[in-house]
Amino acid sequence: MELIWKYCMINTSTLKFFTKRRYYRCPGLHPFWKSRLLRIFPKCNEARCCADALRLHYTAPVTGSQVYTARVSFSQRHIRSFSTTPSQLKSKKTIPDEGAIGEDDEDFGEDVLDDSEVEELFLQQVPTRVGSDDHRIVIVHPDVKWGSKKPQLTTADLMMAEAVGLVNTLQNWTVVDKIILSTKTPEKRTIFGKGNFKSLTERIKRLPQITAVFMNVERLSPLSERELEETWGLKVFDRYSVVLHIFRCNARTKEAKLQISLAEIPLLRSRLKDELSNLDQQGGGSRYIMGSGETFLEVQQRLLREREMKIRSALEKLRKKRHLLRSQRKSRDFPVVSVIGYTNCGKTTLIKALTGDRGLQPRDQLFATLDVTVHGGQLPSRMPVLFVDTIGFLSQLPHQLIDSFSATLEDVSHSDLIVHVRDISHPETLNQKVNVLNVLKNLQVPERLMNSIVEVHNKIDLVDSYQPTEQDAIAISALKEQGLQELKGAIETAVMKATGRQVLTLNVDLSSPQLSWLYKEAAVQDVDVMAEEGSALVKVIISTAAYGRYRKLFLTN
Repeated sequence: MELIWKYCMINTSTLKFFTKRRYYRCPGLHPFWKSRLLRIFPKCNEARCCADALRLHYTAPVTGSQVYTARVSFSQRHIRSFSTTPSQLKSKKTIPDEGAIGEDDEDFGEDVLDDSEVEELFLQQVPTRVGSDDHRIVIVHPDVKWGSKKPQLTTADLMMAEAVGLVNTLQNWTVVDKIILSTKTPEKRTIFGKGNFKSLTERIKRLPQITAVFMNVERLSPLSERELEETWGLKVFDRYSVVLHIFRCNARTKEAKLQISLAEIPLLRSRLKDELSNLDQQGGGSRYIMGSGETFLEVQQRLLREREMKIRSALEKLRKKRHLLRSQRKSRDFPVVSVIGYTNCGKTTLIKALTGDRGLQPRDQLFATLDVTVHGGQLPSRMPVLFVDTIGFLSQLPHQLIDSFSATLEDVSHSDLIVHVRDISHPETLNQKVNVLNVLKNLQVPERLMNSIVEVHNKIDLVDSYQPTEQDAIAISALKEQGLQELKGAIETAVMKATGRQVLTLNVDLSSPQLSWLYKEAAVQDVDVMAEEGSALVKVIISTAAYGRYRKLFLTN
């Protein structure tokens, strides 16, 4: 018995594209179909993909057309041999703490991440994708001297240094050369004027060892990207594509992968039309899929829309899961403190120092944290508190990228307090602060949280003769564990104010469960036992809600 898989239409440029790629060789099987099978059935090997197991039927193209019709048939025996069970496909990765996704959430998004048609679209429509190759990079920074696009609170050298940091974050990427070139016309297709662009091209041509150019701008238009690539004969990346690749490399959970996939949608959509227009200029032939009434562009746009809907649906389920987790934390009456800051400012190191959580492993690299994780700690009054570790921020990132991570960053808006960590040793620390605050405003963080931010100046051990630049800032070194007690005290004061907690001295009957209840529901500071009376004076820090429950349980007749 045979099972017909599907019909597909492929044009000659697509055939050439897949023919050039390095897939396992299989007698009688075209590389295009081989690639599809390997993605759909990850466990299949060369023995299972032999010519006797598969039959590929081509229908010759109609005269004047460059579109092939192909059909693949499988026998039921080979269908069984190709298949994999859900347990084999299920991710084995460690699930983060309370604030991250549970195992049940891992399942519903799997079809989005492993969708073979979406993966093919990604390969075909993003020819300048970063990929998994090693790269020797030349970084080009357009230095805008005048106008509204001139950067504020920074310099070209500092922006170049950050670009170098992005490249160095990626394994097996090296910076071969750095070029800062002034421009009056950053909106032009070539970014630079004729003279500067000519000298830049000559300099790049003198570097035969490089494999790509990193143009240090927020986003390149598809037209600019294509023209630069054709001129230099090299791949050209912008900040958006490089940061997305860093995200891909660091993504560990389903939520991070879904959010990265969503962030790629605008990139895929903008480049899709450009790719098709390029094929039209080259005489690509008919764009209609036979019998369907859809053009190739319409098919790809529909696939993108379907992919986006799947991702958004999965993220909405994750959003509901996060809401449930927040409700559970709220029912326990634990204060929640979100720790935010520019990427690589030391957020995770600080949380590790505050909580003593040995499971946290801070890394000295950009975007080491892409998922929100929650870690329990204790303030000086023995008040339990939850610290939320968040994704780091970066300048010159498109709104689409931040919007894609809104489900993750939503936890910040629902916290009781925000702690803003700054790398005070960084030369751009002020500019970084402005960028972080702008992102918070774009996320519409409530005014009460914006007005109560606790600012932390981290890495003071790297600054000679540190002098505070803000009156209320707390100076610390998370790595050296300096200044942590002062910071804990400031957090405690702010948390008590934000949550309406109060210090009370209660007369407790020792023959009742009052004392054990207070130890469970409040932060007990001191117990003065009066043995003769069988009672005790208990000093506690307690929330308004908890005190209301206490009165209802023990003080009403």
